[in-house]
Amino acid sequence: MIKKLLGGATFLFFASSAFANDCAVTVESNDAMQFNTSNVVIPASCDEFTVTLKHTGQLPKQSMGHNWVMTTKADGQAVATDGMSAGLDNNYIKPNDERVIGATEIIGGGEETSTTFSVKGLSKDEDYMFFCSFPGHIGIMQGTVTLES
Repeated sequence: MIKKLLGGATFLFFASSAFANDCAVTVESNDAMQFNTSNVVIPASCDEFTVTLKHTGQLPKQSMGHNWVMTTKADGQAVATDGMSAGLDNNYIKPNDERVIGATEIIGGGEETSTTFSVKGLSKDEDYMFFCSFPGHIGIMQGTVTLES
């Protein structure tokens, strides 16, 4: 009976949408300098991955801005340190920093942004992380990125 109600084309649409959502995640940040997750999983089937960042707080980006930045674990702290001198106009990321795999812009309370990046060159043997590069936030706002086998 469900097949009769949904129809073949509709079922294929839902299946396609579900697969597309496997290559995307939404991460929330707040005024207490927290992400709502400590691990982002990228399925092996993805060629590209999209991260949507939502700031659920109310403070403006100048005082409590957040972004989502992905690097190797080895590069994370150096990227955040170099980003401090890049300033808010550059989203606290050094321009053209090749160590950055994916990054959103800095957003304030009530705002949302996203980034899409290629995962084709990433290795399951490498350790990856994500963090907020707003000055001082990496100490609390960080997590791991795991590539599924």
